[in-house]
Amino acid sequence: MFVKDTLIPKMKEIIVHSLESVRKKLKTTKGCCFELFGYDFMLDNDLGLWLIEVNTNPCLEESSHIL
Repeated sequence: MFVKDTLIPKMKEIIVHSLESVRKKLKTTKGCCFELFGYDFMLDNDLGLWLIEVNTNPCLEESSHIL
């Protein structure tokens, strides 16, 4: 329940704030285009959520048998 009720809403909040902070820099196009962003988070010992980095165009391929 902690993940569903606490972590995921907090992750969404952080994502929205990060996108709002660069809204004017994001390229907008007309039509059916979009860009994917990869968000990396970390939990500390006190279960605090930290944004580590945001990647543009994250790799979605399976490059090894582990993925």
